[in-house]
Amino acid sequence: MRYLLLVSLLWAFSFGLIKGRLAGLDAVGIATVRLTLAALVFMPWLRMRGLNRGLTWRLLAIGAVEFGLMYVFYLKAFAHLAAYEVAMFTVFTPLYVALLDGAVEGRLHRRGLIAAAIAVIGAAVLKWDRGISPDGMIGFLLVQGSNLSFAAGQLAYRRLRLRHAEALQGRSEASLFALTYIGGVGATAGFSLFVTDWSAFDPTGSQWTALLYLGLIASGLGFFGWNYGAVRSSAATLAVANNIVVPLAVVVALFVIGETADPWRLAASAVLIAAALLVAEWKPRAAKPSV
Repeated sequence: MRYLLLVSLLWAFSFGLIKGRLAGLDAVGIATVRLTLAALVFMPWLRMRGLNRGLTWRLLAIGAVEFGLMYVFYLKAFAHLAAYEVAMFTVFTPLYVALLDGAVEGRLHRRGLIAAAIAVIGAAVLKWDRGISPDGMIGFLLVQGSNLSFAAGQLAYRRLRLRHAEALQGRSEASLFALTYIGGVGATAGFSLFVTDWSAFDPTGSQWTALLYLGLIASGLGFFGWNYGAVRSSAATLAVANNIVVPLAVVVALFVIGETADPWRLAASAVLIAAALLVAEWKPRAAKPSV
């Protein structure tokens, strides 16, 4: 759980950074650069010898969906939404995690679904009192595509690591993660061939600084820490943790970027998400043996 919390704090700074520093750059180009930098971080740990071919392709596919497809949707949304709106419209991810996990397992876990629903409400109370314009609706749908991709990817990685623990014994998490990043780069680079004008992709010095932070830290270390924590958490806790970043991002927007928000809503959001975590982590006491 602590890994999920630390990564949420790390990601809280990304929303405003993308909107404020990278405006004007092609979204798919940004995604390709970010994931290429993330892949470079983990390439020294890549070990292919002895790795089952089927698991190799699964890891590549997970990266293509969780990172590649997710980023294409996510970064495209910034052209239609404000930074805080992108953060807000990620609130449905816990429900996607809970529902997808239930579909794969063949049964819905009531406690996980309740915890996810509380987390969604907790994040949603922060929403500003503004309607969604037609352009904003496009952004909303793009964020939902991103949410679904990220939810499916993190669950798939968690399931693969738990089901194939014996086959992957002795392999470092970093070695496996190098493959997921390669899959993500393949997906975004493939999209970029059709939509990115690389001759016009010319970041300024400050934009390169932002890209380096986002690629090496937010993407590279962030996704690694998130999936590392996902494997070591229950599906219910993982679902709720997807919304911890929302109030944190709003706090950053308030004190770093200078945006405005209702402090009472922020407090209510934090309380509700904390309650959702308690529900997700709650374990019933074992009944005392009768004497």
